[in-house]
Amino acid sequence: MLSVGVLTVSDLGSRGERKDLSGPTIIDMVTERLDAKVKKYEIVPDESEQIQAALIEWIDDLDLDLILTTGGTGFAPRDVTPEATKAVIDREAPGLVEAMRAESTKVTPHGMLSRAVAGIRGQTLIVNLPGSQKAVEETLNAILPALPHAIELLRAEPRADQHHEYEK
Repeated sequence: MLSVGVLTVSDLGSRGERKDLSGPTIIDMVTERLDAKVKKYEIVPDESEQIQAALIEWIDDLDLDLILTTGGTGFAPRDVTPEATKAVIDREAPGLVEAMRAESTKVTPHGMLSRAVAGIRGQTLIVNLPGSQKAVEETLNAILPALPHAIELLRAEPRADQHHEYEK
């Protein structure tokens, strides 16, 4: 069973001034469609340091398989989720973001304005999703089929007898 964290990035949501609809949507989708267990859910303001701290703690201390963020991926001056994510990942996973943007752009030309990032820290995959509930559903549906295999690849321990052609 996949262990998942859902991090909503929203100034208004973190202050209790706006109900978070996207985070619960993500939770419903991953528990129903991926048979995953959501071990952590939190709402933080659009502050890079707080986003980074949550991501690092959830990966290094909780050893989550997957972290899905929602919010803070647009052009607004306070949208810093992609930069915070880039600061903590070791490697990017651009194909996931390309698939999400392509799907979103089918619905609205504004989909191409997403600055979302996906990447890997250790054995954990982090994916930035948009902030709106509708956009979360569209983009997460685009990548859900690939996520179990991605996590399986990250968590696989290489066998001692397994060599690639180029190593011989």
